Amino acid sequence: MNFQEYSLPYKINPSYQKKIAYFSMEFAIHQPLKIYSGGLGYLSGSHLRSAYELKQNLIGIGILWKYGYYDQARNQDQTLQIQWNEKLYSFLEQTGIKFQIEIHGHPVWVEALYLNPDTFNTAPLFLLTTDIPENDYVSQTISHRLYDANVATKIAQFILLGVGGAKLIDELNFNPELYHLNEAHSISVAFYLHNKYGNIDDVKKRLVFTTHTPEEAGNEKHDIFLCEKMSYFCGMPLDEVRKITSTTDDLFNHSLAALRFAKLANAVSQLHGEVSRNMWNKHEDICEIKAITNAQNWDYWADKDLYTNIEKINEDKFIDKKKYLKRRSMEIVADQTGKLFNPDVFTIVWARRFAGYKRADLLTRDRERFHKLLTNKKYPIQIIWAGKPYPLDYPAINEFNNLVNISKNYKNVAVCIGYELKLSKRLKQVADLWLNNPRVPREASGTSGMTAAMNGAVNFSTNDGWIREFIKHGVNGYEIPLVDYENMNVEDQDAYDLNKMYEILENEILPTYYNDYEKWLNITKNGMNDVRWQFDSNRMAKEYYEILYQ
Repeated sequence: MNFQEYSLPYKINPSYQKKIAYFSMEFAIHQPLKIYSGGLGYLSGSHLRSAYELKQNLIGIGILWKYGYYDQARNQDQTLQIQWNEKLYSFLEQTGIKFQIEIHGHPVWVEALYLNPDTFNTAPLFLLTTDIPENDYVSQTISHRLYDANVATKIAQFILLGVGGAKLIDELNFNPELYHLNEAHSISVAFYLHNKYGNIDDVKKRLVFTTHTPEEAGNEKHDIFLCEKMSYFCGMPLDEVRKITSTTDDLFNHSLAALRFAKLANAVSQLHGEVSRNMWNKHEDICEIKAITNAQNWDYWADKDLYTNIEKINEDKFIDKKKYLKRRSMEIVADQTGKLFNPDVFTIVWARRFAGYKRADLLTRDRERFHKLLTNKKYPIQIIWAGKPYPLDYPAINEFNNLVNISKNYKNVAVCIGYELKLSKRLKQVADLWLNNPRVPREASGTSGMTAAMNGAVNFSTNDGWIREFIKHGVNGYEIPLVDYENMNVEDQDAYDLNKMYEILENEILPTYYNDYEKWLNITKNGMNDVRWQFDSNRMAKEYYEILYQ
């Protein structure tokens, strides 16, 4: 393949001719390629799969993380152990492309590798690495760990993705019409393009931006002098940086800069669109923020037999297949924890990235009620938790470990490790109920419940993110009813959500599952059908071309 005059190795659909370069810090493509941490990667992975299915003229730009995010293991007492293990990928192709970028005032060599579309049925993906012999050790570590905790290393990673990605595109002679930034990690691309074209207008007409964070404090900000020292601004004088980014203090806000450089941005759910516009509109010179709700790739995630049995109205086969999926996944749980679960028993799963606002342990906070729920003979249940805390998020790690310790007291509670693509799919298949309880309105979108529904799990969630566009209570899932959260403190909000969660579980969900299974099946099937088209990433990828890339 000629990487010096690169074009996509398949016929482009005429509806999607516009050339797009899609930048993301992480891509959850397939289990063997461990370069992702959570939802951002799951989104970009599904996006590349749908771009391939629709034959869009789009390439992905990412980083080849030598040690990935991290590997989840256990200490002797079953608590979380964090391991950094080198990853090797024989299926990535050498492009022969090497070039230099400036980081911290020094030249750093960058090598590009290639994930062929035929390997995992995705749009082409180019991955950058600095872990090559031409670099000193410090430069090599830039592409070692996804979201490195060292601030200088993290800024260097942002430069690698943005500036390195833009320079790679020039090496490929790909000449995209638009640079699509999935989150603001790669906004350094704007300074590279400003050097290339010499004016801000030529930058703005080429950049579009997807924002994910629903509160301003959660967006990345770094000391502007450190950014300058790290060569983030591609040699632009600091006075000029302040002028074109309207930065008046000493913190460089990556998301705000992206909103000022982009010609158009999108939020990741309809609710997040409202939140984002309210949050950012107090700032001058930002672009319009539209809403394109996140989605996941149905072809990759869905159990096709379950859908076939819905279409053929074969209820017995649907039930048998779901029970088979539960039994198979329970073998993984038994292997990890020694807990042998029963496929005939109602199974709740909470599994996603561990973060404080997601409240993994909410169900356990009323210990008396929790114990009563777990020991109910009339309505027996099983609960599984899984997910990865950020490796230096000690409150989240403590939350994970507390759940492990609670699980030791019950035969019907398990906490799994290794929450990556494969385990994620298996836990969605084992779930009767997919529990999601973030603090409203902290979840910009969330996508785990989409793929859970694609595998015959019923969603039960707080009314946040994509759920607000999906759930019809008691028809295709269950939700905790909205109240005036804005006038509640955190403790009152948690107490309200916890009480409502138990009320709905005890009075609606469990009685329906055990006393009216026909109704439960209808709710399950309604959820599967409603998620099938509206939240398939083919719809999302199509809307990107129609709305964001217009």
